[in-house]
Amino acid sequence: MIKKINTTPEFKRRIWMTIIGVLTTGFSVGMFNFSTFGMDPFQVFAHGISYHLPLGFGTFYTLLNLLMLIFIFAIDRSKIGLGTLINIFLLGYMVQFSSWLFTTLIPSPTLFNRSLLLLIGLTLLCFGSALYFTAEMGVSTYDAVALIMTEKKVAKFQYCRIGTDLFCTVTGFVLGATVGIGTLITAFFMGPIIAFFNIKIAIPLRYGKHAHIE
Repeated sequence: MIKKINTTPEFKRRIWMTIIGVLTTGFSVGMFNFSTFGMDPFQVFAHGISYHLPLGFGTFYTLLNLLMLIFIFAIDRSKIGLGTLINIFLLGYMVQFSSWLFTTLIPSPTLFNRSLLLLIGLTLLCFGSALYFTAEMGVSTYDAVALIMTEKKVAKFQYCRIGTDLFCTVTGFVLGATVGIGTLITAFFMGPIIAFFNIKIAIPLRYGKHAHIE
């Protein structure tokens, strides 16, 4: 536990950490898409459905999250905050922009280009996630699903998350989205890397360099 009294400057830092964190994760997902090594499970799900609709990904992603938001609001509104709203209204467009940017800058990527962007994308994804989670200003609609299932005693969190990830991955794959090594790397390495960024950057940024962690 981190013992620190909230202050106005800290609240402002939390806001910026949330905004920068969510937008960074969106940018990194675009890099994942460009690498064509696979995406995280929820992005696999969203892209799979979007391929069959006459909408841009950013617009569809916003609508999908709005529908999930209504569901979450009815069940547990405490999961909703600034981070939730930024995820809904900005993340999809950042993914779309990032995908377009790298396609424009590197029209014929080599295996090295794709591998490098996969690694950079994973690092940025974990960095952004560390900022966003440590700010504690609401979770994404997808993260809320497993948390609510856990609180409803469906199963332990890790099993609820595995279940939602598996459902999203299989559904997205069937609908045409890319599933690959990037999806597996995300599943196995995100936790430890996020923990590293939490300790080294996110927690000191929110609470100060001398924050005490028990």
